[in-house]
Amino acid sequence: MGKNVIWATIFALIAAILQSTLLSRLAVYHAVPDLALGILVFSAYNNGTMTGQLTGFFSGLLLDFLSAAPLGLNTFVRTIIGASAGLMKGSFFLDTLLLPMALCGASTLVKALSFWILHILFASAVPTYIALSPTLWVEFTLNTLLAPFLFALLKLFKSLLVEGRNL
Repeated sequence: MGKNVIWATIFALIAAILQSTLLSRLAVYHAVPDLALGILVFSAYNNGTMTGQLTGFFSGLLLDFLSAAPLGLNTFVRTIIGASAGLMKGSFFLDTLLLPMALCGASTLVKALSFWILHILFASAVPTYIALSPTLWVEFTLNTLLAPFLFALLKLFKSLLVEGRNL
């Protein structure tokens, strides 16, 4: 399990750097695809709850250090998303198109909902998505549409990201 968490966290860190540098130049309505979230969902769904929680915790912590967000914000939200995606391990057949899209789309909405709840509790410290702004929906669309391609790419690294008995 430790190897999977470390590799998924490294992949998420690389994705976060890619998002904040190259993809931010291609942003539509200030929204970029959250590739790190897709990597977290892939790892959590294939490995289960504990790996999802740990990957979410460590990748979120690294995102907190990379961003201007309050320390612990991404850690908390991504731990919840990792645990949620991990709970679904084995519940569905992981096809190549619909399930990755559903998982990444739902995770984007859980992220937005978590930010909104935290914004209510800590109003000025936590940024939130505005439900009617195009930013949330563009990010949702990008994450959903890119999920099959991201999952196909991550399957090439399955020996690093998925526990041995699932290969």
